[in-house]
This record gives sequence, C-alpha cells and structure tokens, in this order.
Amino acid sequence: MKTKLFALFMLIVVAMLGLIGRLMFIEYTSGDAYTKKVLSLQSYDSKTIPFQRGNIVDSNGTVLATSVAVYNVVLDCSVMTSKKEYITPTIDALTQCFPDLDRATLEDYANNSKDNKYIVLLKKLSYDAIQPFVQLQDATDEKGNLKNPNIKGVWFETEYQRNYPFKTLASSVIGFTSAGNVGTTGLENYYNDTLNGVNGREYGYLNADNDFQKTVIAAQNGNTLYTTIDANIQSIVENKIKLFSDTYANNAREGLGAENIAVVIENPKNGEILAMANYPNFDLNNPRDMSAYYSEEQLAAFKKDSTQEMDALNKLWQNFCVTHTYEPGSVQKPFTVACGLDTGTLTTDMTFLCDGYEMFGGEKVSCVNRSGHGIETLEKALMDSCNDALMQMSYKIGAENFLYYQSVFGFGQKTGVDLPGEANTSTLMYTLDNIKPVDLATNVFGQNYNCTMIEMVSAFSSLVNGGNYYQPHVVKKIADDNGNTVKTIEPTLLKKTVSENTSATLKNYLQNVVANGTGKVAKVDGYSMGGKTGTAQMYDETTHLRKRGCYLVSFIGCVPAQDPQLVIYTVIDQPNVQDQPHSNYAQNLTREILKEVLPYMNIYPDEEQTGVNADLTITGANPPTGEKVTQEGEQGE
Repeated sequence: MKTKLFALFMLIVVAMLGLIGRLMFIEYTSGDAYTKKVLSLQSYDSKTIPFQRGNIVDSNGTVLATSVAVYNVVLDCSVMTSKKEYITPTIDALTQCFPDLDRATLEDYANNSKDNKYIVLLKKLSYDAIQPFVQLQDATDEKGNLKNPNIKGVWFETEYQRNYPFKTLASSVIGFTSAGNVGTTGLENYYNDTLNGVNGREYGYLNADNDFQKTVIAAQNGNTLYTTIDANIQSIVENKIKLFSDTYANNAREGLGAENIAVVIENPKNGEILAMANYPNFDLNNPRDMSAYYSEEQLAAFKKDSTQEMDALNKLWQNFCVTHTYEPGSVQKPFTVACGLDTGTLTTDMTFLCDGYEMFGGEKVSCVNRSGHGIETLEKALMDSCNDALMQMSYKIGAENFLYYQSVFGFGQKTGVDLPGEANTSTLMYTLDNIKPVDLATNVFGQNYNCTMIEMVSAFSSLVNGGNYYQPHVVKKIADDNGNTVKTIEPTLLKKTVSENTSATLKNYLQNVVANGTGKVAKVDGYSMGGKTGTAQMYDETTHLRKRGCYLVSFIGCVPAQDPQLVIYTVIDQPNVQDQPHSNYAQNLTREILKEVLPYMNIYPDEEQTGVNADLTITGANPPTGEKVTQEGEQGE
C-alpha cells in the first residue's frame, strides 16, 4: 500500500511539474498574446491629467499670464446606452443644462454611435457653466440617495486655457501661446520649456466583480516666471504712448501717431528691464484681432491673402525694442565723446570750429545749424548736438579706436536679453577693411550704421553707471508651482566699457544737455536729469538715398543725473506730422512718462522747482521750441 501511495504521489508531482513547465513555456512563447485576450475582456479606463502651465508675474507678484481650468463636456455613449432607462434622462439633462446642444444630435449618437466612448459635445466651458449639470447629476434626497440615478455616461475633461488678465499690457514682452501650450512670442516663447510641465495619467479597469482598479501618475505643473517688469510702470508707459498716438493720429494723415512708438526703462545698476513697450500693441487673449488698426475692407482682403495677413500679424506681434534695427542719430554722440576721452585722443579743453559742414570728396555733410555753431567745446558740442564738431573729433579719434569702442559698447552684438528674436546687427556695422572717412564721420553722430533699442539702452546704462555693462534681463527668478525658488537670475556684469572718470565727465555733460541744451523739453521740473536727443533721417534701401521728410526721433536719459536710478529711451519712428524732424516729440513723451514714474518709484526731487515744463502735456501737433533739423535730403541731427 505504501508503495502504491508513493507511486501515486510521485505521479502527481511529475504531472504538476509537467503542468508548471507547460505554463512556463506558454508564458514564454505566447504570454503577451494571452494577456491581450484577457485584457480585451475587461473594461479599461485611461485618461490624461493635464499639467498647468506656469504663471508669469511682475516684480511685485501681480499675475500677468496664467492658466485657467476649462472643461470639455464628454459623452461616453457606451455607458449611456448600456441600459435603455439611461438614455432619455441623460439627454434631457444635457439639453436642459447646455442650451447649445441639439436633442436630435444626441439621439442620433444614442442610435448610431452606441460603442463610442469619447464624444466631445462642448469645449472649454468655465467652471460656472458646468455647475448646473453637476448639481443635477449629484443631487440627493434626505436619505442621501441620488435623485437622478439614471443620468449616465457624461463626464468633464479638464484642460487649461491661457489667460492674460491685463489683455494688452506688455503684450510684446509677455507673448502668447498657440494650441498645445506652445509659446509663440515673447517670454511665453523664450521660456516655453520652463513654463510647461508634464502631463499625468490615470489608468484603470473594471474587473469581473465591477471593482475599479486604478493607478494615478500625477501631473507635474510648469514653473512660474518672476519678471523684472513693474506692471504699474509698464501701464504708465503704455497709457502715455497711447495718448501720444491718439493725439497725433490725424494731424497729417490717417493712421496711428507714428509708424512705431517704443519706450524702454532699465535699472542701470543691474540691467533689469522695468518697462518695455511699443505701439501698436495687441490683446494677448485675442492676438489675431487686428480690427483696431485695419478697416473692414482691409480685413476682408487679408482673408483672401493669407500671406498678407500673416505679414500684418507678424508686424503687430514684433517687439520693436528688440527686433527692429535703425540708425540711432545723435544719441550716439556721447559714446563718441566717451571713446575719445577714454583713449586720450580727446581732452576736455579741446575746441572745434563749426562752420556748418564738412567736405568729403566733394560731398557736403551738414550740421544741424547750417550756418555753423562757431567755437564748440566737447560739452557744448553735445549741448548743441553739433555734427560738424563731432566729425572733426572723428579725425582725432580714428577709425580703429572708434570701431573698437563701438564693440566695447556692444553695438553690432546681441545683448543676450532673455527675449526671442533679438536682431543681429553685426552685418550692419563697418569694419576697418571697409570704413571710409565719410563713413566714420557720419557714424560718430549716429548715421550710417544700425542698432537696436536694447543695444542702445544697455550701452547708455554703462556710460552713466561708472562704466559697468550689465546684461539686460526680464526674468529675475523661477519658482515651482508651490512657490519654491528653482533658480535666481543674478545681475550679470559682462564687461567694463569706460573708466569711472570718463563716466563722471559724461554725466556732467549730459546733465547740461538737458538743463541748457537740446534736451530741455524732456526735463521734469525739480529733478536733475542727463540725456541726449536724436534725429535720424531715414534711408531708402531701394534708391540708396535719404528719404525726404522721414525721420526717426528719440531721446535717451537718466534720473537723477549724478546717481541714475533709471535710464529711459524713447523712440518715435516717423511721427504722423508733416514736419517730422523734431526730437521734441520724443522728449515730450519722455517727460510725461517720468512725471508719473519718478514719484511712483520714490525717486524724490533733488532740485528746486522752477515751473519750467511743469504744465506741458502731449497736446497737438506743434512741439515746444527746441532742436530741429531744418533741411531735408542731407544727414540728420
């Protein structure tokens, strides 16, 4: 008996081993196939958990861009039609709570799309818009039982929609996103990967006992950008620009107040951009809306020509301060004087005789004052904005020194500002191989080479802060969605441009330009201020001649004069008037901005108030008396 039992036991063991071996063989050779067959018999659920794109906030924490939850109404027709008694109550609830839904369409889904698990009925509804349905579906009686247990198969898919609370504020700086959380322009584009997170996922299935088994991988939200932009300063700048544009819109011809109007305010002590604005601007929540700038006929024509429409949109979306190049005019002159002083080729006691022009191979290059300024010192040449004296300085400075210092000041180089599309001006500068005496003579007063606004404001900041060139930047900190600092962006000192002595001398000169020279109109009563005016005659690439009557006027300045807390640069590209070449248009705008910005920044008056310029405002076509280029067709001021 024992032998028989032992034999039976061994037989069973061998059979079990054989069975285990067979199962292992099947698992090894056909496991995936059988797994799929089993899983196909189970009811699975899998949905994406979207990440929330990070916010963009100003220097005080004011939200400039955020992502707001919106909801898609999704119908799982397979659930709604799983029992006949579910269909009518569900359709009734949907049509009752969402008037935009058509009953006939829903009934067609019930009849012809019974196996469809994902039908998007409505997109991007607000939280408040879906609440009537949620409350109807979840309503309970006194005992806690559902009042409408037969509403089945409807759920809400969460998405995030980018929202810009201040609409047009800093539109070219902030930028906007397109479908799929893709940054298209501005900070949204430059920091796209930083702002974006990673989607999460929810996996699950109903087993034979209808128990829901699930696994959730949480979404990783994007990081928040803390910018150097101050929304209040930005708002002041944009309001004044808009007022200027509206004031001059119909003085000489229909349209805007100028082809372009732009202002940058920077902290010269660290390179932080406090405000950066250009006009025209656009609504970030509706960036393709051009109705404010084009007639219905023009908009209709755009619809027929997508290329023309895209060109118009790109022009609207551009950040003029970073992407546009132009000849700066006489705001260049302080850099020329600084170059001469720093190299020793100019001294503070030198004088020059301005007779109104210089000759180069039979070609006359004129001064602002066609009859001449007479004897000019370095300081007075800046105060009078004398082209002739600057051209004579170029002979002493020489091309090698001048071009070297242009490079030191960053002209012809990208600043590296953290915004997309910064123009490359390297090919728009002369080199020792191709510069001629007339080219050098015109370069020293800001014509015949191109720069960008961000290049100019960064260079000027170094000129008045002791010679320290800081990389301009718009973002100062990056934090995660819990507010924890991920990265702090410290001021980056890139190089030394001029000596402290040269900087101090230039600050004195520039203060006199505003107090007693061509920059008087820009002065805010009670504040010491340094600055320089600019008027550049536009160049026609087709005819290779200067455009008659077309000028870019500008003003760059710092306050207070001897210890600047801010640098402001204002550019008006072809003001909408018949008589364009007045830097006073830019000075007027600068003064009106500073009258509000300086008190807001707690920069206190440091001079006795005189009443001069106190009552001036942006009104009408005739600017206050001041610097002007009196003849066309020749080099501008």
